[in-house]
Amino acid sequence: MLSSWKKGTDCCKWNGVTCLSGDRVTSLALAGRPNNLTTTLSGTISPSLSKLQHLDGIYFQDLKFLSGPFPNFIFSLPKLLFVYIENNNLSGSIPANIGKLIQLEALSLEGNRFTGTIPSSIGDLTRLTQLKLGGNLLTGTVPLSIRRLVRNLTLLHLERNRLSGAIPDFFSGLSELRSIKLSYNKFTGKIPVSIAALTPKLGYLELAHNSLTGQIPDFLGKFHTLDTLNLSWNNFSGTVPKTFANLTKIFNLDLSHNKLVDPFPEMRVKGIESLDLSYNNFHLVSIPQWVTTSPIIYSLKLAKCGIKMKLDDWKPTETYFYDYIDLSENEITGSPVKLLNRTDYLVGFYASGNKLKFNLESLKFTKTLKYLDLSHNLVFGKVPKLFSGLTELNVSYNHLCGQLPSTKFSARAFAGNDCLCGSPLPKCKA
Repeated sequence: MLSSWKKGTDCCKWNGVTCLSGDRVTSLALAGRPNNLTTTLSGTISPSLSKLQHLDGIYFQDLKFLSGPFPNFIFSLPKLLFVYIENNNLSGSIPANIGKLIQLEALSLEGNRFTGTIPSSIGDLTRLTQLKLGGNLLTGTVPLSIRRLVRNLTLLHLERNRLSGAIPDFFSGLSELRSIKLSYNKFTGKIPVSIAALTPKLGYLELAHNSLTGQIPDFLGKFHTLDTLNLSWNNFSGTVPKTFANLTKIFNLDLSHNKLVDPFPEMRVKGIESLDLSYNNFHLVSIPQWVTTSPIIYSLKLAKCGIKMKLDDWKPTETYFYDYIDLSENEITGSPVKLLNRTDYLVGFYASGNKLKFNLESLKFTKTLKYLDLSHNLVFGKVPKLFSGLTELNVSYNHLCGQLPSTKFSARAFAGNDCLCGSPLPKCKA
């Protein structure tokens, strides 16, 4: 990565170095390749970088062996505007005086191992357009001082930490916000009412994997520019607001693993890409028409949604883009053969705990399929050889019979059938 950094050569021609003011270094950008550890750097960030007084940007990304504390030399760089120290292995606390970097326009420390609380002085960084601290080990509450970042802040990403308490009700002044990501924390309470003020511009609202309660507020249905809404793995109850019919531009909707009840509103979305309503208390009876007609859907997860239909009767407008389909724990009958034979890039199909009845040998699927779960159904026939290419397989508790082909899967994948035999199950009788 630093093979071009040779003493006596023009540093402005070194890899990752940019000079926009003659021979003055104005930015450093060093990025590893996550799947190629030979391209990474190790050690700590050298304080000698403080000599680069014309630096306006530091971009150290995906350097998994880059460790040490927050680089305090940053405080001595008067022209620094952009700090992206992401997906490395830095640790320790974020300096309490981080607010002295008043010229900063972007601060991203996501994907490290920073601990402690978010300093309240961060509210002094009033020029920030992006604040990204996700993927660390931060604790405590979100400082109320963030409400002072009213002028320019477009991204607030604090996901995948250990933050707790209520989500502060301070959004009414943060009118430029396009993206809020607070998932995978320990937040409690309700969705703050002030988020309603972000209606004109908010595109991403991700609050999954917390302990939020109450009903989903009606005002979320007024976010006409919303692309992604993820409220999964919380304790939301009651019905989904009828106003959700107004979310005509939403592409990704995940309300799974809550305590939501019927009726689910009829959506007028033009083309949803990803939908997950699994594990609530819905009784949809059938797959909604607005899902069936979506021309671009790639992920459909409706596990335990009270669906009682014959799968052969479901004729989605487009199956080309499907990656994942999860219809587990419903009361679906019939056969998935026609559906799976129409998919081109399906990666996972999950339909355990239904009443599917078909000959497993009639199933033809794409080379992309890696995950197949048909357990606890009424499937019959033999296990085909082509299943050996799967990453995960579960056809247990069906009516399969005959000798198993050579397989890497454990006995658990085939348990509870009528008369399957051969490794890893007992030998077939002569």
